[in-house]
Amino acid sequence: MHKHQHLLPIFVSLCAAFALIDEVDGEYLIGVGSYDMTARTFIVAESSQGARFAFVNLDAGMASQLVTIKVLQRLKTRLGDLYTQENLAISGTHTHAGPAGYLQCVVYSVTSLGFINQTFDAIVTAIEQSIIQAHNNLKPGSIFLNTGDVENAGINRIPSAYLFNPPEERARYTTNVDTTMTLLKLLDSASNRSIGAFSWFATHGTSMSRENRLISGDNKGAAARFLEDWFTFSNNFLSIRNTKFSTIQNISTLRNKAQKIKATGGKPCGKTTSQGFKVRKNDGSSFVGAFCQSNVGDVTPNVLGAFCTDTGKPCDFNHSSCNGNDQLCVGRGPGYPNEILSTKIIGERQFEKAVELFSSATNPLSGKIDYRHAFINFTSIEVQLNESTVVKTCPAAVGAGFAAGTTDGPGVFGFQQGDTEINEMWKRLRDLLKEPSQYQIDCQKPKPVLLSTGEMFVPYAWAPAILPIQILRLGNFVILSVPGEFTTMAGRRLREAVKETLINNGNGEFDNETHVVIAGLTNTYSQYIATFEEYKQQRYEAASTLYGPHTLSAYIQEFKKLAKAMATGEQLGGTGLSPPDLSSVQLSLLQDPLGDSPPPGKRFGDMQQDVAQPKGGSFKKGDKPSATFFSANPRYDLLIEGTFAVVEMLQGERWVPVYDDDDFCLFFKWNVTVDNGSLYGLATVEWEVPEDATSGVYRLRHFGSSKKTKDYPNEYFTGASSAFTVS
Repeated sequence: MHKHQHLLPIFVSLCAAFALIDEVDGEYLIGVGSYDMTARTFIVAESSQGARFAFVNLDAGMASQLVTIKVLQRLKTRLGDLYTQENLAISGTHTHAGPAGYLQCVVYSVTSLGFINQTFDAIVTAIEQSIIQAHNNLKPGSIFLNTGDVENAGINRIPSAYLFNPPEERARYTTNVDTTMTLLKLLDSASNRSIGAFSWFATHGTSMSRENRLISGDNKGAAARFLEDWFTFSNNFLSIRNTKFSTIQNISTLRNKAQKIKATGGKPCGKTTSQGFKVRKNDGSSFVGAFCQSNVGDVTPNVLGAFCTDTGKPCDFNHSSCNGNDQLCVGRGPGYPNEILSTKIIGERQFEKAVELFSSATNPLSGKIDYRHAFINFTSIEVQLNESTVVKTCPAAVGAGFAAGTTDGPGVFGFQQGDTEINEMWKRLRDLLKEPSQYQIDCQKPKPVLLSTGEMFVPYAWAPAILPIQILRLGNFVILSVPGEFTTMAGRRLREAVKETLINNGNGEFDNETHVVIAGLTNTYSQYIATFEEYKQQRYEAASTLYGPHTLSAYIQEFKKLAKAMATGEQLGGTGLSPPDLSSVQLSLLQDPLGDSPPPGKRFGDMQQDVAQPKGGSFKKGDKPSATFFSANPRYDLLIEGTFAVVEMLQGERWVPVYDDDDFCLFFKWNVTVDNGSLYGLATVEWEVPEDATSGVYRLRHFGSSKKTKDYPNEYFTGASSAFTVS
């Protein structure tokens, strides 16, 4: 059975859905785009010169203010003032398995040894190109909204903190996490063909553990790949791979043929050669499926719960530790102990709900496009809690619970979530960096200040101060762009406050059918936002709520101002604030790549270890054939829109790419080995044969680039393994 055969009933409903919307005229201009890294964009406009906004879903840990600044500069050069800080939202999926080094504040670049220009440029380029592609694709279309609950794709990782919220508030909800997925289905009116789907659902990108060293979009990246491939499968009635397959030959004949095909050896190739070996060519016409992040702060995909690695028992409820040791408490995903399987399962649960919502989406959006945006200095906001009480936010700081980490990634030994005291040794170490002011200590209470990042400016700012907040409107669908991770209850309060403000000030333009979603980690990053009550316990999320106990109240107050302006049609004047561009002062301690040449007598692309033929003569579904090539460091060229690894299938006398490094089943791993005192790079290509793979003759291919030297002039290279059969 094909792996998606169980979705055929949904495909029938998909056809029915198309029939239902046959007579709907295009309400908007819509366009979608996707580009390597991966950045996925949709743009919606009222007309060619009318109001519009662009929303980018980025397979990265979070957005970056510096990335946003540079993207806007590039767009202005190419498109003038069509896309500005007002109407562009760049939202990270929050994968913890993405590249670092592209944020400009010190605290976010310590683990990457500072700023990494290569990563930064790749991300900026991907966003720019996806927006340009979506802009060039603008055409009349319709957008449909649908919602539904995703089962068992996230649980609350700090349920003890959630219980600090008022009982009467908690009683309004059946769960301590938001289970709703909100999906937009984008339809091209002329062809009556869907061009994309963007959904919002809250679960952390931590199915891959902190021990993982592979670049991955985590569960949301997996869900996006599954949805985009499923759409192609549904509309062609065949798998994208099966469309390329010829009649299956007798397996013994295939085996004999495979035995005669040996490794090619390393060969030079062109800079863009690997792009031609991509399975999915990016010509701008492909369906774009994006899984966007929401109020994810306290939601983990490790749904089996957190257990002690030494005893196997559940962790301490209030501290997520094991006999006081935070490092022993680790969350378990549904595929435990296989984290890649867990990533796949959580991705599939989001994907399958998206298919269901996509197939049954018949509620068209209509109405105006609008947006509001403001820069706010979050370090000193006066918040009017009631008629007689005014409080203030604080300069940024993290508490002791921050150092304890979470069940998705335990932190430093000696700390626990919920710590409200710091021992003298850590205080002395803290003070060597920066002793917090008394004002800061008092303002942040009950958080014990471990690092007063808002008061630290050497060699440059350690934390952001000026943050963007933004509202995007598409008829009665509203997106709240927030520059951080709201906890479940914090997100609920913000959504409700904005919706109430829109309804009360909109003269009937907004009603209870108005749907509000939070787009988390958007436009910049400022860590977490817990409720005032959750802040008291000082779990990791509260300890990482930078601007003090009233941070959420400040967000609600400032978003209500934007919402009121949107509802009344008021155009807000600028605050006179803008975040700094710190690109000129960034430091980088990352060393240059190693492994500049292959061993004597070898070329890059030659085999170090060929595919080991299985005892039975053929690989079965679920087996993992692999090959290792002599290879230069992948950092020499990221092969944008290309691929480092390919699985090829023999079609007659021709090799056809059928899987590449964008596939969940294909792994590319690079490391160095020492031989006679010299360092040599090795690239391993490993393929987990999928259940829907067709029997046939295959081989593994690798692409890479090297540093040009006098002794080794070749820059781009490729090589293929010996052939093998899959039965």
